[in-house]
Amino acid sequence: MSLAPSNHAVFNQVPNLVDYNLYDCDPVLQGALADAGADSHADQLTRFGAKLGQPHTLALGALANRNPPELHTHSRTGERIDSVEFHPSWHALLSLLRGQGLHALPWISPQPGIWAARTAGYFLQAQIESGSLCPTTMTFAAIPVLQKEAALFAAIGPKLYARQHDPRDLPWPDKASMLIGMGMTEKQGGSDVRANTSWAVPVAGGGRGAEYRLNGHKWFFSAPMCDAHLVVARLGNPNDGPIGCYYVPRWRPDGGKNAIEIQRLKDKLGNRSNSSAEVEFRDAYAVLIGEEGRGIPTIIEMATHTRLDCVIGSAALIRQAFVQALHHTRHRQAFGRLLVDQPLMRNVLTDLALESEAATRLMMRLATAFELADTDPLQAAWKRIVTPAAKFWVCKRAIEVTGEAMEVWGGNGYVEEGPMARLYREAPVNSIWEGSGNVMCLDVLRAIQREPDGAALLLGDLAREAAGDRRLRTALQNFETLLHQPAELMQANARRLAQTLVLLAQAVLLLRHGHADCAELFIASRFGDGAQADHGRVFGTLALDNLALTQQVLDGNWR
Repeated sequence: MSLAPSNHAVFNQVPNLVDYNLYDCDPVLQGALADAGADSHADQLTRFGAKLGQPHTLALGALANRNPPELHTHSRTGERIDSVEFHPSWHALLSLLRGQGLHALPWISPQPGIWAARTAGYFLQAQIESGSLCPTTMTFAAIPVLQKEAALFAAIGPKLYARQHDPRDLPWPDKASMLIGMGMTEKQGGSDVRANTSWAVPVAGGGRGAEYRLNGHKWFFSAPMCDAHLVVARLGNPNDGPIGCYYVPRWRPDGGKNAIEIQRLKDKLGNRSNSSAEVEFRDAYAVLIGEEGRGIPTIIEMATHTRLDCVIGSAALIRQAFVQALHHTRHRQAFGRLLVDQPLMRNVLTDLALESEAATRLMMRLATAFELADTDPLQAAWKRIVTPAAKFWVCKRAIEVTGEAMEVWGGNGYVEEGPMARLYREAPVNSIWEGSGNVMCLDVLRAIQREPDGAALLLGDLAREAAGDRRLRTALQNFETLLHQPAELMQANARRLAQTLVLLAQAVLLLRHGHADCAELFIASRFGDGAQADHGRVFGTLALDNLALTQQVLDGNWR
């Protein structure tokens, strides 16, 4: 008996987006790199972009998330080992990041434009996989904190700078490289680090660089297989002792495993390739870094850099979601036409492109601010005030963009075989990690109030570009009005204030560096009145009177 042949042919399905160069196809990123004076890194980024777009590299992200890490608390014979096992794809992704120096580039090769180059490279890999970014970011952010501890950094600095990923669970002197993690959050505190109850007791006299014994717990410990962590804990008394910051390695100096017991791994919504854990310290070996009682300012220095990476990572999700949506519409037909040729879809895609360009230009502007903040008060103001606002806004927009792009794919976007479900699950984490939206907005207020001279420089910088546009002038006046409200009202309006600041910054950057028509469409839609007043409730509500402009915006964002 013969089987009947298949009664249908497969057609109108979209091919996977593979064999493309993530850098070459992004004219906005290329322009922003040139604006930052980092053109000398373009060739390296071109090679990196080509490698990231290869089918094998793209497959690593899917594999790492389909095969999440596994916790092994004990060996076969009963010894406590507290080991987390990762799929080989995870280590391959970390090798890519490390090989490009994205864990330490500004510290390895300080030179003009290096922050922009590192930001661009991180942005490219963040479009491929998000979980492996976490230990990379924490290592990057820990380096400037650890550099201040001369004796410690003299020993571990070469391991932190090394471009080789070493996955072995060994004492750091026996390894080619190191990763650094972070431990702040506890069950009872969340963002309120001052509610922590972990405590450390000096072994001898105590003080900076001295040995302590650490006890207590952490509710989110990322990532537990890092070679060391920066941990905040109270000195002496778990209830009211001053808070310090401690360097806590996985292995003690005598070669034994440090007393850090992994209780369980978090079963997370997204970021599944990365391990986040609950841990208990039981007289763990620790070294005080920074001054006694200055643990929060010490760890906040680290958090400032991680917040920048949250902005970059979310801008990357926005970019990848837009690229996937545009690719889909260029291959999928409905109602007799390609989706990309249908006017309403073009409105949606153009709106997504504007959001992506604005996020990309803002992250690159912040990279320059981080590079120059130590010598330029205006750059310091961009770094201190705009970074938390950008983390609030760009991370929130990533959630909206990935959802909209999934809808562009329709039902095919809702299944795990495609890329959209993972992008969507990844999007919320950056809004939560290193300070949720409310924490970021209140930090913007705090920065403005504590550094009025810097705030004045920042507002003056924005005002110079806004002077020629009534809509931006009005928005700037409204922003300044919010700053003169009573304290309680100002806090209640902190999200409006942060949103306005970011949109003003993005509009100014588009005016300075973008295409004039693109800048006008962004300003009209984000600050407009009349026909544009309803924009922002959903994407795709641009008030268009020229469909040719949509093609111009799309061509300017995807080559």
